[in-house]
Amino acid sequence: YVMLLTLSPYTPRYRDRVSPPGVMIRPHLNGFTIAFNVSQPSTWQPYVDSMHRFLEAYDDKIQEEKNIECVSGQYFIQGGNENEEKKACQFKRSLLQNCSGIEDSTFGYSKGQPCILLKMNRIIGYRPGAGVPVSVDCKVLKGNESDLRSVDFYPGNGTFDLMYYPYYGKFTHVNYTSPLVAMHFTDVRRNYLVPIQCRLNGKGIINDLNSDRFLGRIIFTLSIGK
Repeated sequence: YVMLLTLSPYTPRYRDRVSPPGVMIRPHLNGFTIAFNVSQPSTWQPYVDSMHRFLEAYDDKIQEEKNIECVSGQYFIQGGNENEEKKACQFKRSLLQNCSGIEDSTFGYSKGQPCILLKMNRIIGYRPGAGVPVSVDCKVLKGNESDLRSVDFYPGNGTFDLMYYPYYGKFTHVNYTSPLVAMHFTDVRRNYLVPIQCRLNGKGIINDLNSDRFLGRIIFTLSIGK
């Protein structure tokens, strides 16, 4: 009991999920193969529905009500007691532009140009990139590089802005919504399994550890039929 009294509910004493961060994608329904036929809406509608559900918390109106506008390009460091509620920076889904689901409610799936969202795992106190925003790139993992001819990244040039860090934990950073990078696969080889690796790039990032496919990178397969 005395030992428990020394533990803080806001910051863990020991952390096994320390920097560098792992990543995850959305939609994530049945493993890491995203397969659908453009001409059959029933094959891609579950991905679209999953994206809309995930982005509900990022709706512009909700973000404006709950969170504040922050200064881009610098860490948002907040002082005070560790039990004080921390402010969170706005991340509006409109920042995702063509992958926001606002103008194109199918996130490109109806055109065979799917959007996939990438997010970093939350790590309390972590400041990624050592002062330089972490960026994302994608390429064909194995096979012909021409199978993936074009990818657009949002927001901007596909970076995680520093203003969303550090994260202070779920008890005090209650309105925090993780920043996202949207990857818009606008030109992928059709009727073929295309294995893709998307990586984080930045100082302190590890993205080439063979024993961990989620540390600083993620591998998935696109299969887009006509």
